[in-house]
Order: sequence, then structure tokens, then C-alpha cells
Amino acid sequence: MKGKRGKLDVQEFSLNLMDNILQLREDLANLSYAHGGYKSFNISDPKPRNIHKATVRDRLLHHAIYRILYPFFDRTFIADSFSCRKDKGTHKALNRFRELSYKVSKNNTRTCWVLKCDIKKFFASIDQKVLEDILTGYIPDSNILWLLKKVIRSFFSSSPGRGLPLGNLTSQLLVNIYMNEFDQFVRHTLKAGYYIRYADDFILFSEGRKRLEKHLFFISKFLEDMLKLSLHPDKISIQTLVSGVDFLGWVHFPDHRVLRTSTKRRMFRRIQVSPTSETLHSYRGLLSHGNTRKLQEEVAKIYFLNHDRDTFDEPISIKNRSGNIRSY
Repeated sequence: MKGKRGKLDVQEFSLNLMDNILQLREDLANLSYAHGGYKSFNISDPKPRNIHKATVRDRLLHHAIYRILYPFFDRTFIADSFSCRKDKGTHKALNRFRELSYKVSKNNTRTCWVLKCDIKKFFASIDQKVLEDILTGYIPDSNILWLLKKVIRSFFSSSPGRGLPLGNLTSQLLVNIYMNEFDQFVRHTLKAGYYIRYADDFILFSEGRKRLEKHLFFISKFLEDMLKLSLHPDKISIQTLVSGVDFLGWVHFPDHRVLRTSTKRRMFRRIQVSPTSETLHSYRGLLSHGNTRKLQEEVAKIYFLNHDRDTFDEPISIKNRSGNIRSY
């Protein structure tokens, strides 16, 4: 209910809360539970995504499943998987990128090669049978497996047996369980120690290009044969760190990182369309994670051109070229 008390479906479920919960409990105990349908809508995040929203009753169950299963499975994940995990996230992934690049390049004294890949139509391509087989290897309880299959099979994308819905809390956990098979392959079979994954984006570092080309062959084969996934052909690159590596919205170089051009353009458009202090503060937080002094100055100028200065309730502090801090 947090943050959703104004939603009609939440209010309707809350009117008979205990009756609804007891009925759900009875359906689970009798193994008569059936997952409901979904409402779909599109968002731009920034690329178009199709979100599928389950009923309140089913979302309540998703949270219960997640609370029980997440602590167990999180212990099986590698440390360098950063998506949808507690105490992880994009900022820690960015810092880990910098840390590993320093190690491979011996503090920027050697060439550091980077393999970057993206999985094509990630959520829509998950093979449900493969996922269920993976879960069976971890969970001996037949009732839990029955319930998870009900949730997994409640949705399909292009064809029956394929895909997980973007929007389910359980999907975030299930794709990490699915991709943990790949993480373990990269870490223990390929023995690639310098590796980072965030959802369907992943990075491998090496001192040599040929090693990464060899890794790419086995990675592609494993994904296709074992997980029924394929790499996006237009999003595979092997390049040196010096040339700039685009990862998680930032372009990374040996000693600094800068915001991706498309992200900059989107940021300026949003500030012009919605010149509020909330918008400004959110982008100030984003810009604090890279080398963005000039960008911060530009953002401040655009904000003040589109907003009455007297209504701004908090000063902006920006370092000038001499290193002194100036407040606006």
C-alpha cells in the first residue's frame, strides 16, 4: 500500500483486507490458487518499455514470495552482480567498474581492453522451462515449486513458455536467479575474474583483445545453448578504456567518466519542460557521480532562465575552475 493508497484497486482490496488475505491463504493451503491477469501500459525509461501490472491480490503474494526467497538466493549470487539487490545498484556498479579498470590497467600504466555486451529482448526471452529447472535444483519443496510455476506461467511474451513480465517484483528476483547460471559460468568456467553484470548489460576486462574475443565465443554459445538467450548484435563491443566505454549511462575513461550524450540531452529537455527544484536536485545527484563541473554550471543557467529565482529554496554550490565553491 505504500505510496499507492490513492489507487482505486488498492482501496477496493483494503476495504475487505482481512477477508481477502484469509481467502488468499485458503487458496494457497488448498493448492487452488490461480494467478490473475495483467493490465499493460507503456513507459519511456528512456527507451519504450511495456509494463504489465498484476492485481493487488497477486502483488501481495509476490511480496510474500520475495521476502522468503530473496535472502536465500542472494547468498548464491556473485558479488559483482549489481541489479535489483540490496546494498548494490548503479552507483556501486560504476565504482566497481573504476576499481577493476585500475587493477587491469595497473593504475593506468597498461592497456585495458573491455568487452561490453547486451542481451537481446532480455525479459521477453526468458525460457520458463529453463527457469523452472533451475529453481528445481535449489528448492526441494514441491508446494513452493508449484506456486512459483503458477507465477511464472501467468504471463508470456511472444509465445507460450517465453518471457517474464516487467512490473512483477518476483521477476526482478527470477531474472537474477536465471542469470546467476551465466555469472557462475563466467567466473568459474571462463575464470574471468574481472567481470560486472547489471541486469542484461555486462562487462569483462582484460589486458589483451584476443582473450576477450575467445571469451565472447564461449559466452554467446553458453547463452544460446543453456539459457536460450542471444546477444544483441549491435551492442557488442571490444575496445580500449582509453577510447571510452559506455556503461550504465556514463562514458568511462582511465581517469574520469562523463555523462552519455543522449542522457545529457534528455536532462536538458526535462529541466526546460519541468524547471522545478525537485527536477534540479535529482539531476544534481546524478551529476555528482562523475566529472561534470561544466554540466552543473549549464544546468544551473538553464534552471534560472526557466524559473523564478526567488522561489528556489536551496542554494546550488558549484566548483569553479580555480577550485573555489560558488553558491547560487
